[in-house]
Amino acid sequence: MKKYNVAIVGATGLVGSTFIKVLQEKKFPINNLKLLASANSAGKEIECFGKKWIVEELKEDSFKDVEIALFSAGGSISQKFAPIAVKSGATVIDNSSAWRQDKDVPLVVPEVNFGAIGDSKLIANPNCSTIQAMLPLKALKDKYGLKKVNFSTYQSVSGSGMKGINDLLSTRKGEKNSFYPYSIVDTCIPQIDVFLENGYTKEEMKMVYETRKILELPDLKISATCIRVPVLSCHGVSIQVELERDFKVEDVKELMKSFPGIVLADDPSNSIYPVSTMATNNDSVYVGRIRRDLSTDNSLLLYTVADNIRKGAASNAVQIAEKIISNN
Repeated sequence: MKKYNVAIVGATGLVGSTFIKVLQEKKFPINNLKLLASANSAGKEIECFGKKWIVEELKEDSFKDVEIALFSAGGSISQKFAPIAVKSGATVIDNSSAWRQDKDVPLVVPEVNFGAIGDSKLIANPNCSTIQAMLPLKALKDKYGLKKVNFSTYQSVSGSGMKGINDLLSTRKGEKNSFYPYSIVDTCIPQIDVFLENGYTKEEMKMVYETRKILELPDLKISATCIRVPVLSCHGVSIQVELERDFKVEDVKELMKSFPGIVLADDPSNSIYPVSTMATNNDSVYVGRIRRDLSTDNSLLLYTVADNIRKGAASNAVQIAEKIISNN
C-alpha cells in the first residue's frame, strides 16, 4: 500500500489533535507527518504513529513534498496558506469557513456528496452542525424530496474550542465567565457567532447556505436557530422537514437505519433516543425521535446527535482523505 506525506495545520489545537487521533485509529498510511502550528507552538513534541514528531512553525515553504494537508487553524490562515499548499502539490481539506461558499470549492460530507470533489485539490469541510444534519436529509431527499427545512441546534461548548470548554469548566467551579456573554453553566445561550443584519447569526446562515450547496438545492427554504448549551461535547440538531411526498414513519426509520453513517436510536418507550453520551468519541450520526409533524402536511420531525469535534470536524476530513486515496 502506498504511504502518504501528510501535513496537519493547527496541529496543537482541539481539532488538530483530533486529526492525529483519528488518523492513528484509522491506521492511515503515513509516510511522513508534518505537524504545523504557530511560532508559539513550534518545538513542542507530539508522540504518534510510534514515534515522536516535532511541531514546526507554519511557513510558506512548509508544504514541500506534502500530498495531503488537513487544515484547522482558522479562516485567515486557510485563506493565506491553503492556495500555497495546493500550488506545492498537496490536496487540501480545510476545516475553516474560508472556502465553504466559494462556488469553485466543493463542500463535502463523504456519505452524501463525495462525487462533488471531482479533480479539485481544495476541499472544504462543512460546519459541524451542518455535517450531522446532511446524512438524514440526503436520505429523505433521495426518497421523498425536500420542500422546506427548519433547524434548531443545541451545540456543545467544544464547538468554541478550548476557550468554550474552559469557560464551562471554570463557571462550574463558581468562577466568573470570561468567554461567553453569560455564564454557560447556568443557561443556554441563543447566540453562536455574530449577529447579521437579517437578525440571524453567522452560524445560522452557515447552515442555510451550506445545506443548499451540499444537497444541490439552491432554492430550498431553510431557517435555523443555533443555541449554545452547557454540555462539553456533541451537538444536537432538531430538524423539521417538509417533504414533497407523503411518508410512513416506519419507512423513514428503516431508511435511516440503512443509510451509511447513521445509527438509528429510536425506541422512546425504553428511553432510547440520541443523547450526547451516546455519540462521544465516535463518528456516527445518531438519529431518533422520528415522528410526524402535526402542524404541516407531509412534514417530519427528527433529532440528531453527533460528536462535533470528530464527525463534525476531524473525522469528516479524514474520511474525505481516505476516500481520495482509495480512488487513486
